[in-house]
Amino acid sequence: MNKSLLAPVAVMQPHSMSIHGHTRCDNYYWMRDDKRTDSKVIEHLNAENAYCNAMLREQKPLEDKIFNELKSRIVKDDNSVPAKDGAYWYHSEITGEQEYSSYYRATSKSGENKELLLNVNKVAEQHEFFELGEFSISPNDNILSYSQDIEGRRIFSILLKDLTTGEYLSDQLHNTEGQLVWANDNQTVFYVKKDLQTLLGTQVYRHKLGTSQEEDVLVYEEEDHSFYLSLSNSRDESLLFINLHATDTTDTWFIDANLPDSEFEQLVEFEEEHEYDADKLGDTFYIVTNYNAKNFRLMKADATTIGQREQWTDVIAHRDNVLLEGVELFDSCLVVTERELGQIRFIIYNNDGTVLPLTFDDPCYYACLGDNPEPQSTSVRIYYSSLTTPGTLFEFDLNNGQSTILKQQKVLGEFKQQDYGCERLFVTARDGIQVPVSLVYNKSLFNKDGTNPLLQYGYGAYGITIDPSFCSHTLSLLDRGFVYAIAHIRGSEMLGRHWYEQGRTQHKQNTFNDFIDVSKSLIAQGYGDKEKLFASGGSAGGLLMGAIINQAPALYRGIGAHVPFVDVLTTMLDESIPLTTNEYDEWGNPNEKADYQTILAYSPMDNVKRQDYPNMLVTTGLHDSQVQYFEPMKWVAKLREYKTDDNILVFKTDMESGHGGASGRFKSLHDKALEMAFFIDLA
Repeated sequence: MNKSLLAPVAVMQPHSMSIHGHTRCDNYYWMRDDKRTDSKVIEHLNAENAYCNAMLREQKPLEDKIFNELKSRIVKDDNSVPAKDGAYWYHSEITGEQEYSSYYRATSKSGENKELLLNVNKVAEQHEFFELGEFSISPNDNILSYSQDIEGRRIFSILLKDLTTGEYLSDQLHNTEGQLVWANDNQTVFYVKKDLQTLLGTQVYRHKLGTSQEEDVLVYEEEDHSFYLSLSNSRDESLLFINLHATDTTDTWFIDANLPDSEFEQLVEFEEEHEYDADKLGDTFYIVTNYNAKNFRLMKADATTIGQREQWTDVIAHRDNVLLEGVELFDSCLVVTERELGQIRFIIYNNDGTVLPLTFDDPCYYACLGDNPEPQSTSVRIYYSSLTTPGTLFEFDLNNGQSTILKQQKVLGEFKQQDYGCERLFVTARDGIQVPVSLVYNKSLFNKDGTNPLLQYGYGAYGITIDPSFCSHTLSLLDRGFVYAIAHIRGSEMLGRHWYEQGRTQHKQNTFNDFIDVSKSLIAQGYGDKEKLFASGGSAGGLLMGAIINQAPALYRGIGAHVPFVDVLTTMLDESIPLTTNEYDEWGNPNEKADYQTILAYSPMDNVKRQDYPNMLVTTGLHDSQVQYFEPMKWVAKLREYKTDDNILVFKTDMESGHGGASGRFKSLHDKALEMAFFIDLA
């Protein structure tokens, strides 16, 4: 890496912001351009890209080698396991150098009368960026709907295709969340429209096939912008739901799916901090609720009692040490997903009263319900993976719990599962709390003597739990002697709802403390070399990276910060920036003085100081809708202004992509290869 090159120097234009008697100065506020057309902004991003390429030119052969490794492990010709939904079996196929799948249906599991529904490669070929959103079929199986984003800002257009003729309908629904639900008349659909400034979905519209979008009818509008809005069908397809979710409050509205012109009604009387998820099968509603239950419980009601919470009855009572995550309804049973001591498990509660736990062998793993569209099925599909076990689709018999493997991910090359070891351990944080950590390494290259390079990953926000799952890409690090660790820090729900609550708003500092304390403990225990410790995170995990390098900069050799949410205070004070108002319950509302002080104490942009910083690779997408490109752009400029070292700081912007990076199964590998080469070269 050529440290003699001169980094781009950003123009400083002081911009003062005052509130609560406190003034901050942002020298790089000018970098915000909501239209993404300002020549000064584009020129600076291009200069940063050129500098990044020049600085990392010496690692390019390694980067290309790793890219080829990642690509070589992927099975080029691959099919999904057909899933039955009504009269058809649905599956996807991908072949050769294709970036995207094609979707099919057939009249039998074996593929008789196979019919192509959508070739995504053909649809995507005319766009620099393409993301397929949701994909659905009308109740009579005649019309396909799908949504597409061609800019990376998660603004979707919905298209409809007549499967009897193969022709597209004239109907096109623009500026949507990408979701569409069908009424049972096969003529009426509902969708969520986005506010193009805030990118929040605030309105639900009803559309009749054959009419223009301008004629669509507004059926619901949410004025409280702290809520995310989505749509769904009940399990028995008798109801259509409007679902409103804030950080700790839920609201649900419904109509009869056979009466699409009726008005939506509230399912349960609204109450602050009541979180619930309701579904219906036959005459019974099942509700996963936190009503007097921090870790949630399962209750039931019928049409006459669903609106009266005091009349609901327990199906599964609340447990202090078990988080109830969800339930899938079948005619013969309930399949419940729950978590204890950080580990997911599934329990079958049969209608005859028998209870069947479904078990797995690895010390730490990820599992989730697969595609189970039919409640009358006698089996349930569950996807399973661990740090050493490639993704596996199981089918469990609902009567006896016996399992069958339907498919396991193939990893091409020399991969042998027995060559790798994984561990689950607990680290004592500075306040005495036990933080779970998942680890994986190549057994032949691992010595618990403090000589291995170590990469630690973290997220820690929104209650999202990063479970330990297999990733063939990580093998390129493990096979070069790296240990890979996931720190399950507070801010997730790994250890229950309290684990989330202790990592948000006024408790957010716990997230950063946990990550730093895990790093120190892993080094102390010999899992890694203190001179070769690396950390990586994206989005809210990028905020994590920004905080830890301000607070413990000497601990890390190198950092990967991707689409990082680093200008927390400025963003949360600006309601015009997408996704601000509905995240007050996550970060706090800095219009309130106490929340302002809390965020100010850790916001990475506001805490950059004159000190040495680790080597850093920062990436973003120009069209990012979740974390705007100018947050990392400003942050990098300020780091260049303040840092007192000669370590590497490079910033790369994908000028076509959004929050998720490059689209396609191979294109996205370049970003992964870039970071791996960066860490390996430093190590």
